[in-house]
Amino acid sequence: MAGRSYLGYRGDDAHTAFGEFFDPDMAALPEHVVDALHHGPQADQALLEFNSAARLLEDGYHQTENGYGHLRSGGFTVAVRTDMPGVTPQMWDWWFGWHGSDSRRYKLWHPRAHVSARWEDGADADDHYVGRSSIIEEYLGSSYAKAAIRFLPPERMGLPSNRLGDSVAVCARLGSSDMPVDIGWLVHQIRPTRDGAEMRSRFWMGGPHVRVRHGNLFANTVVRPVAARQLPDPRDLLVHCAQEMNHLAGFLPALHARFR
Repeated sequence: MAGRSYLGYRGDDAHTAFGEFFDPDMAALPEHVVDALHHGPQADQALLEFNSAARLLEDGYHQTENGYGHLRSGGFTVAVRTDMPGVTPQMWDWWFGWHGSDSRRYKLWHPRAHVSARWEDGADADDHYVGRSSIIEEYLGSSYAKAAIRFLPPERMGLPSNRLGDSVAVCARLGSSDMPVDIGWLVHQIRPTRDGAEMRSRFWMGGPHVRVRHGNLFANTVVRPVAARQLPDPRDLLVHCAQEMNHLAGFLPALHARFR
């Protein structure tokens, strides 16, 4: 199933134990995300720098929980908050391992943008994701993206496990699946709230975060500028993240109860 390259469900795709959860009707963007889009780019001093990612573990909120902008250190960042009543952080920890072995599962997450997903190691194991790379194809806005997402231990991004408490931090290096180059980082911090959980997503892309994997000076000189021109639009990334996280959160408790 992972090799199929088309949007949505076709043919017998819905004839699975989880097919009933595929719903192409998606809710409108949350108001706080719409406000962030209307605001436009944020000042760099209102944004979280990559080397300060550990501040996500502090109580309270940052000046920019929803928004985007360019950083003093180079590149840009995107922030999105998702309220998720009835959801627990552990449900998301399960989801990131479960969804990656079948494109039909991946499409549940964003039925209007996700095309395919497979684990680079070729294994169908659903019980873990840290240390593995997910090879995906999806739309960001109207742009078609082929990406490699390498999931990392939170410690690699300055988020020690002994400080996570009841929260979960999904961390990854973002790169191309067509070229040996990485272009950014992400953190999805999911922490419990009074009525469920909230996800605080952060992306850092471009600038100093673009790097050739295992490359030499020649490869870096040739490939790095090409990869830098293929960065997503920060507004498209903000909208996509808000859409997929809100959509899945609406039925994740039922999905988790059925298939965990």
